[in-house]
Amino acid sequence: MMDLVTITDVGPRDGLQSQQTQVPTEGKLRLIQALFDAGLPSVEATSFVSPKAVPQMADADLLLPQVKVPAKARLSVLVPNLRGLERAAKAGATEISVVLSATNTMNRKNIAMDLSVATSTCVTVLEQAHKLGLASRAYVAVAFECPFEGPTAPARVLELALRMCDAGAGEIVLADTIGAASPVQVQTLLSALLGHIETSRLGMHFHDTRGMALANAWAALELGVRRFDASIGGLGGCPFAPGASGNVATEDLVLMAQQCGFATGIDLQGLLRAVALAQQMVGYPVGGHSVRWLRRADPRAETLNQ
Repeated sequence: MMDLVTITDVGPRDGLQSQQTQVPTEGKLRLIQALFDAGLPSVEATSFVSPKAVPQMADADLLLPQVKVPAKARLSVLVPNLRGLERAAKAGATEISVVLSATNTMNRKNIAMDLSVATSTCVTVLEQAHKLGLASRAYVAVAFECPFEGPTAPARVLELALRMCDAGAGEIVLADTIGAASPVQVQTLLSALLGHIETSRLGMHFHDTRGMALANAWAALELGVRRFDASIGGLGGCPFAPGASGNVATEDLVLMAQQCGFATGIDLQGLLRAVALAQQMVGYPVGGHSVRWLRRADPRAETLNQ
């Protein structure tokens, strides 16, 4: 039996949140459905943040109740605080995510809190989510490097990750928010955490700013990590982190995993359809490094590219 790699597509949330083109709710629903149709086992759909801070996510309350989640698939939403959790629960959320940046400055830029207050807020949200019977994920952002404070100490990431574990987070996602990590740094950070947190509970969220996202994913795979975030077409980038470009493309990560003998349960041609749909929505060409080859290799390439 092939080893399973579980991928969460964060395109509908992380991929769209910084787009200048306002994507209508119907378009977001079509994209989420296309991802599920391609076999994605997990999708992060939206964010219950202030519409003033992230206008693209202003329709979260309207969108979430309309999403049709396949059996055994997961749908998560990001919440920044208890108010966001309340809104998400009212809209029918079954899984939530919190984001805790590992530095003071990034927390202030992102959510106007210092590290201490941000940590306490995430703990409170996770504990309340557990009481509501919701599954949860906790991101530790700028886990490798902060655009304002420089390299992040692995000891701090471990401390924050353990706090999130103790608060009830089912999955800890280490986020290379600005795409600054190298495979050696991935190995160093994971080596610091793996003696304290089960590998099955860890996920990775890589950005491709310096072109090393796939290499970083491979470094994590070699150390036993089997949970990854990715974004359809490589969409994404944190609007509050200077220099944060797109996420690792879902199609690239799936192709690499499958060619290396891992199972994903995801159909590459289905992903091409989702890439084409995402491109229509944002109004410019999108796609990972593998898209041109995938289109040439598929007899329906012209249709998928329209």
